Amino acid sequence: MSTEQRLDELEIRFSHQDDFLQQLNSVVITQQKTIERLEKEILDLKRTTNSNAHAIKDEKPPHY
Repeated sequence: MSTEQRLDELEIRFSHQDDFLQQLNSVVITQQKTIERLEKEILDLKRTTNSNAHAIKDEKPPHY
């Protein structure tokens, strides 16, 4: 294999790897956004649950 063929092969491989890295980066960005949204939803659910727990705790039973 000549030096020129080897260089062409390396350029092709580099190009494929670069495309792959860009796709991977896109996936990671999407996953990070999903994680941040889910973390926010969990915090909102915790707040709602805590608010409801305090409200129920302060209520008198129905037989009073």
